[in-house]
Amino acid sequence: MAASTLATVLRSLFMVLGCGITATVIYTIATDGLPFRKQLLTPWMAATLVDFYINIIVIGAWIIYKESNWIRAIIWMVFLVCLGSITTCAYIVLQFFKLTPQESQQDPIYFVLLRTKKKDGTESKGNLSVVGARVLFSVLGCFMLGTLIYTIAIGRSPFRLEVFTRWFSATLVDFYVNVFALSVHLNANSSILQLYFLVF
Repeated sequence: MAASTLATVLRSLFMVLGCGITATVIYTIATDGLPFRKQLLTPWMAATLVDFYINIIVIGAWIIYKESNWIRAIIWMVFLVCLGSITTCAYIVLQFFKLTPQESQQDPIYFVLLRTKKKDGTESKGNLSVVGARVLFSVLGCFMLGTLIYTIAIGRSPFRLEVFTRWFSATLVDFYVNVFALSVHLNANSSILQLYFLVF
C-alpha cells in the first residue's frame, strides 16, 4: 500500500512541477517576450544553459534507454531539447500512468524509471555502454566545471540583482525541475548509478 501511495504522490508531484514550469514559461513569454535575443545571453545565462543542456543529455540518455522504439525516442528527444523540464515531467507522468496496479504496489520507482518492457512482456536492458557513459559524463562534468570557472572569472559572482532577468529566473526553474527528476533517478536504485554515474 505504501508503494502505491508513493506512485500517486510522485505522479502528482511531477504533474504539479510540469504545470508550474509551463506556467512559468508562458508568464515569462507574456511579460518579457521570446528568449531568442542576444542581450539575454549574459555570461551567467550561458553557463546556466550549459548546465541545463548537460542535464538534458543525461535525461535524454535515460529516455533512449527506456524506449524500445527509436522513432519514439527521437521524438521525445526533440521535445526535450525544445521544452526542457516540461517534457521531462510529461514523460515521467506518462510512465506512471502506464503502471499496472501490481507494479504500483510493488516498486513504482523501479518500474517507472528503470525498466522497459518489450512487446512480448520481457524486460529490455537497453543498449547503452557503461564505459561509454563513463567517458561521456566525465567529459561533460569537466566541461561543466570549466564553464563555471570561466564564468566566475569573467562574470564575477552570480549573486547580483542584474543577473536575475526574467528569462534567467525561468531557466533556473527549468534547470532545477530537471535536477529534481535526476535526484529521483539517483535515489531510486543503484542500477541507474551504474548506467550513468559509475565514473564518479
